[in-house]
Order: sequence, then structure tokens, then C-alpha cells
Amino acid sequence: MSHGYEAGRLNLPFVGISSFGKYPIQLDWDKIDADVAVLGAPFDFGTQWRAGARFGPRSIREASTLFSFGHAGAYDHEDDVTYLPAEKARIVDIGDADIVHTNTEKSHANIAYGVRKILQAGAIPVVLGGDHSINIPCIEAFADQGDFHLVQIDAHLDFVDERHGVRCGHGNPMRRAAEKPYVTGLSQIGIRNVSSTAREGYEDARRMGSDILSVRQFRKLGVENVLARIPDGKRYYLTIDIDGFDPSIAPGTGTPSHGGFLYYEILELLDGITKKGPVIGMDLVEVAPDYDHSGMTAILAAQILLNTIGRILHRRAEVPQTEQRAAE
Repeated sequence: MSHGYEAGRLNLPFVGISSFGKYPIQLDWDKIDADVAVLGAPFDFGTQWRAGARFGPRSIREASTLFSFGHAGAYDHEDDVTYLPAEKARIVDIGDADIVHTNTEKSHANIAYGVRKILQAGAIPVVLGGDHSINIPCIEAFADQGDFHLVQIDAHLDFVDERHGVRCGHGNPMRRAAEKPYVTGLSQIGIRNVSSTAREGYEDARRMGSDILSVRQFRKLGVENVLARIPDGKRYYLTIDIDGFDPSIAPGTGTPSHGGFLYYEILELLDGITKKGPVIGMDLVEVAPDYDHSGMTAILAAQILLNTIGRILHRRAEVPQTEQRAAE
């Protein structure tokens, strides 16, 4: 009698260990062999109000099991593409950076170390925050990787230079990024309402190479026109604050701000960016699951990450074919 194991285990979402997307776990960072490596950065000491994003990576991993598609990948009938098929999507979960309580400098250094190990292995780092300050060590890890353009999805500008001596909290990361010579510009999208940054911060951001759009400006322009504002011919790093989305679909965050994006707006934007050029890394931050007992915020985070990873890898697989056609 058949027991249904001929094609492998059924492996339902609630079965097994909650690695990201149920992809293999590789805790030896000297043996990373993958196209994409997922790193947790459960650090939330940079918050200025509600903490809790330290539990973001764990919640996103658990939510991602809902989208663990197995060997067959995920077929998108609108695109007529199967994303994340096993033979074209080598993804590993390398666990979390070690966080030392009350020690921002050491914790950030440990996050940067993890990202560098991923880059040294030739993989694309996908980092699960944590509060938005974890972007600071992520960007620092790219110091020897060449120039890139940074795209931020967020309700807040995060361009504070220094406040009471604090330079590496979650209100500072875009300022720290803009200071890097290898960050050639920033597209800051979704910024709205009462922000974390004063007027002079906005003036500094524009002077240092930022293009700033609110949600209302984004909608008035439309996705295609917003994509046209993002420089062509670049490599791109994506940083996604979950509070860029409306709290009606993403309440589980420390600083929710009404008037945010809906899912497809951002998916279409991210899809368009993957068509413009290579995405070399990304982080998703500020998921604080204890403020959302439905779990929908973590599900949104997992869904946007897996869909974006799928598109990044699909575009990368298309490049050699495009180059071959051009040569012919």
C-alpha cells in the first residue's frame, strides 16, 4: 500500500523547523554555498519608542513557512513565470548575528561580519531586522563591493545626523549611508506625516543625493514614473521598513504611520527595480510581532521578501540569455 512518500514528504507549513522559507540551514559561515543567504539581525536597541523588533527575524521565518514552495517553485500566472524553482534558487538560512545586550557597537559589528561572510561567498545577503539601525552595519559591509544606489521604502526619512550623541539609532541609517562614497544616491519612498527628521535633515538629504517621495506623490506619479526617477545603469540595494506599508495591513511595528502603501504598489515597484539592474542586497526591518496578534505583519514581510528574491534570481538567470542574444 502506498503511503504517499514516493515524491518526498508533504512538509506542510506547520511541520518541521522554521528556517526562512524552509530552505536549508547553514550555520558554518565558512561553508556558505548559495545564490542568496538569509541572516537574522534581532537587534532593537536603536528604537526611540516601542521596542520588540528583536523578535522580527523569528516571526518572519515562521510566517515564511506558509510560502515554502518546495522543489516546484511558485507559479505566477500574471507573469507566466515560475519563481524560486529548486534548480534555480539556491537559498540558505545562516541563522542570526550574535546580539550583545546594551552594546550597539559590538552587535552592529557582528551583523556586519555576517553580511561580509555572505558577500565573500558570492551570495546576495537578505537581512531580517531588527530595527532600522541594522542597515548601518549592512551598508558598511559593502565597503569593498563597489558603487550602488540605495532604495528605501519607509514612512520615515531616517536622516538624523546626531541626537544627544546618538549616531547609530534607527533614526540615523540613511544619513550614515549617504556619507559612504560608494552609495551614489538614495531614493527615499513613502516618507509621510510627522517624520523622524527635522526640516534641515530633508535639506541635507537632498543636498547629499536623495530623491524623496511621499505615498501621495508616489500615487500621483504612478509606478512607472517613480521607476523612471531611479537612476538607470546602477546596482541597487533595497532597505524596506515595514512601516512603509499602511498599519491596516502591517500593524506589528514600533512606529506605525497611517497613509502607507498597500502590497501590490510595492511589489510592482520592486519588480521594476529588478528589471533595471542587479539587486546586490536587501534588508527588511521593524517587524515587531507582539503588536500584531494576527501575524499578518510577519506574513506580509515574508511574502514581499520571497517575491522579491524570486524576481532577483529570475532576472539574474535571464542576463546570460540576453547577453547571448545580443552577441548573436
